Amino acid sequence: MKILVCISNVPDTTTKITFTDNNTQFNTNGVQFILNPYDEIALARAIELTDGDKGTVTVVNVGDISTEPTIRKALAIGATDAVRINAKPHDAWFVAYQIAQYIKANSFDLILTGRESIDYNGSKVAAMIAELLNIPSISIIKKLDIDGNSGTVEREIEGGKEVLTIPLPFVAGTAEGVAEVKIPNMRGIMSARTKPLNVIEPVEVKTFSEVIGYETPAPRGQVKLVPADDVTQLVNLLHEEARVI
Repeated sequence: MKILVCISNVPDTTTKITFTDNNTQFNTNGVQFILNPYDEIALARAIELTDGDKGTVTVVNVGDISTEPTIRKALAIGATDAVRINAKPHDAWFVAYQIAQYIKANSFDLILTGRESIDYNGSKVAAMIAELLNIPSISIIKKLDIDGNSGTVEREIEGGKEVLTIPLPFVAGTAEGVAEVKIPNMRGIMSARTKPLNVIEPVEVKTFSEVIGYETPAPRGQVKLVPADDVTQLVNLLHEEARVI
């Protein structure tokens, strides 16, 4: 089985986010980047499915050379090889199109992504890739098993769980519960240095969106403490300031 795992290079959630050029560009100075946690779950499940010489796991990333430490971490975790599409990701459409074109030239039995990236939280790439390839897609899955030429996935819905059987190939966006994240060991870290990391140039694609500017959330207001026995003041604050009642 050949599995492709799409990975993103995202800022650590503890990083302070700032912008430059009149709030039109993300400021990367001093930012710690990590492997997107949801993609890391997808990678862990792919490694489990291919354990024991049952297949290969390729990771693909759309990004410039600065993303290679993240790609090497994926190799250290256990991916067989990696591909970096040498372009700055413009938006979800651009990323999905580049990955879809790569898949068309290199067929895979299963394509995994995280449910979303923790920077933009768009949850768009998986569905776009599947649409471009004309294959099924299913997102926010909590369980994934492969049996022969089909896969069984499970996801939560209102009031219960949904279980689907899907013929290979398909695209799946993974969430918590699919697999336990794997921590690279010393052997994996050493072997990652020699595993193949192929760099390919992007294909030309029409741009449909433009970033006009970024805004940070408004700062939180100062906490107001209300005496436990002053119910009237509490109700007034909830009504007049918080506007929740």
